[in-house]
Amino acid sequence: MSNLSTRAQQLAAFDKLLTIMDELRAQCPWDKKQTTESLRHLTIEETFELSDAILEGNPDEIKKELGDILLHIVFYAKIGSEEGNFDITSMIDSLCEKLIRRHPHIYGDTKAEDEEAVKQNWEKIKLKEKGNVSVLGGVPKSLPALIKAMRIQEKARGVGFDWEEKHQVWEKVEEEMQEFKEEFNAAADEEIDHEKATGEFGDLLFSLINYARFIEINPEEALERTNLKFIKRFQFLENAAKASGKSLADMTLAEMDVYWNEAKKQ
Repeated sequence: MSNLSTRAQQLAAFDKLLTIMDELRAQCPWDKKQTTESLRHLTIEETFELSDAILEGNPDEIKKELGDILLHIVFYAKIGSEEGNFDITSMIDSLCEKLIRRHPHIYGDTKAEDEEAVKQNWEKIKLKEKGNVSVLGGVPKSLPALIKAMRIQEKARGVGFDWEEKHQVWEKVEEEMQEFKEEFNAAADEEIDHEKATGEFGDLLFSLINYARFIEINPEEALERTNLKFIKRFQFLENAAKASGKSLADMTLAEMDVYWNEAKKQ
């Protein structure tokens, strides 16, 4: 049986949510106290929970977490209306106008034959709208560094500042790797300049993120999948050691490697 609803059912569900939000804001002691500032960290947490659900490929959890984020959006709109700044109508109207404005290949005469052309048009229109002095002015300062690097590179590409061929990007990776190796030679015992080595390591990461973008790998997703894989294998190691009556703290690395190799087969 299909879970898809009609437009009338969708509108009715959204109307019900708005009614519940009105009631909670008027009657619930916790909801009455909330502000945009108090909700901010909760919204960030909900976004990461959605990210977890997506990486796990769990449709039920994705639906649940999207619902939580939708609640936050409606909550912000309710507070905005109370303060006389905006309401859910003006917020949605503004979004619709922006979508139409930023898709001139759909709602205007602009041509965009592929995804790359759409992205370039989007960035150019966005830059004009915001009046940013810099193309990179729209990158949020509080973004995690890895994601920020991705957005910086994407925005630079949007105005044509990018490598032409992926082999050029890989050559840059190798160049940065060599510079880092020269700054931090693992085979040598002498003291290193940590400040300079940190800079070279940052350059190396930036170039790797750039290459990942060129071959259409999301480096944030790739790293998180590796994190999850490591957690799964390490917890297998912990459980296997415990089942054998051993403690990791008392085991040698060679002993732990036996269980680790078993974990890699799971």
